[in-house]
Amino acid sequence: MSTIDAGRHPVNIGHLVMGIAFLGLVGVWSLIQSDVVGGADVRWLMPVPWVFAGIAGLLATTLTARRHATTRTGWEPDGVGTEERQG
Repeated sequence: MSTIDAGRHPVNIGHLVMGIAFLGLVGVWSLIQSDVVGGADVRWLMPVPWVFAGIAGLLATTLTARRHATTRTGWEPDGVGTEERQG
């Protein structure tokens, strides 16, 4: 069995970020079309999906890197574990 739990797969961070940005832009579009938001409010509302998508990407990168990090516990000098060939 692999190191990843059965039924789970690694997160593709690019897909996650773009999916969140797309959903956010659809949400902004729906607010504008339904006349909930209009005029000068659109200027500050348009970057919000990109900010949230960026935050999600940073969190996913941090959490994924922390989970899959390897730690070195010792130091091996050069030549340890290798055999010298004489000939």
